[in-house]
Amino acid sequence: MKRKRPSFLARLFKLVLFLAFAGGLVLAWYYTRPGPMAFASGKAVALDAYSAGHPTGTPADFKGSDALARGRYLTEAADCKACHTAEGGQPFAGGLAFKLPFGTLYTPNITADKETGIGNWSDADFIGAIRDGIDDEGQRLYPAMPYAAYTNLTDEDALAIKAYLFSLPPVKNEAPENVLKFPFNQRWLMVFWSAVFNPKHRFMPVAEQTPEWNRGAYLVEGLAHCGECHTPRNLLQGLDNANKFAGGEAEGWRAYNITPDAASGVGAWSEADLIQYLSTGHAKGRGSASGPMAQAVEWSFSHLTASDIHAIVTYVRSVPAVKSAELPAPKEDPAPANPKQGVAVESSTRGKDIYAGACAGCHGWTGESPLASQATLVGGRAINDPTAKNVALIVLHGSEFAPSDGSIAMPAFGAAYSDREVAAVTNYVTARFGAKASAVTPEEVAKMRAMQ
Repeated sequence: MKRKRPSFLARLFKLVLFLAFAGGLVLAWYYTRPGPMAFASGKAVALDAYSAGHPTGTPADFKGSDALARGRYLTEAADCKACHTAEGGQPFAGGLAFKLPFGTLYTPNITADKETGIGNWSDADFIGAIRDGIDDEGQRLYPAMPYAAYTNLTDEDALAIKAYLFSLPPVKNEAPENVLKFPFNQRWLMVFWSAVFNPKHRFMPVAEQTPEWNRGAYLVEGLAHCGECHTPRNLLQGLDNANKFAGGEAEGWRAYNITPDAASGVGAWSEADLIQYLSTGHAKGRGSASGPMAQAVEWSFSHLTASDIHAIVTYVRSVPAVKSAELPAPKEDPAPANPKQGVAVESSTRGKDIYAGACAGCHGWTGESPLASQATLVGGRAINDPTAKNVALIVLHGSEFAPSDGSIAMPAFGAAYSDREVAAVTNYVTARFGAKASAVTPEEVAKMRAMQ
């Protein structure tokens, strides 16, 4: 006897049941997962119930005397310029492309231009966008906009940022339309993402922690949104706070482990090392910032007061250590001064030849720069990362970040060398100066070129 096929309604009912079951599992997981500050001992309280200090707003050592100066400081702390400024474009005018595996996102114009920017936005529109991920037309924003972090901001701080942006000259610039594959081009799906991953509450200090720790928490978890890059993501692209600050990715670059793990994180760094790195983009014997981190230092961290940098360091050092098994402890000893020594098995003679002609003059054969501390390779995390992804990227694209000592920034060599040559010099550098040699391929370099 021929079996009767289930009707369309029966199949639809089963699909709805499956989706409801899956949704229930997601919600159950959501309500049992750790929040970004769950590691901290003590009770989180509402801001108006916390009397030990003022963790929001500007710090006591901020010297600005008017509201716009305060707004500028908070805008720099939030690093808005980095994402909303295209290469060669006007600040905050948008158009910066984020190339993703499923398409390209372009950041919007956030100047006060009334046609192409946010000049017509009300205070409620602005707060809704940065804290809830919903624009003035009710359209859902993609979480490339870190509203799940900015949700911590107070009304006062959010509106101070808006006031500063509106004080700048409007720029007419229509950002390109996003080009995303299905289903990622369906913005309405962000309703579900936001329901799961945006806590939608203001910052809550921990009563038992110090005012400095709480100020650091407000900066790190809110304005500076450090976890957006340095915390790995789960399958739904939410932050995996069970491995908080254990490393992630930012615009194709590796954002390394910043937990206190001594080998793979920053546990071996002194407080002075961390303060110097955040303030200048370099810490002697620890490496120099590159890629998005260099930009964050130049446009954000380097503008913060000494007390805010110290608060950030205090908070980050309190996070539980997480070991990244793939990252060895950095090699801290310099290589031999003799170019013929130091690399037992070279990936290619071409890599050594390129280093001799283009790199040794600044970086030296020992890896300790004869010209500037910022150019020293010994001890740097990127050099000691066996994937060597960041090394290859900085060879390709250089660094626009101007070192604080006035020395020349790392130039780009992507136009001068082929994918094979970039791979060869990258592998030579890690073999000579790092704890473990990399094995970057020309095909991997080609993908890196395409994603930038």
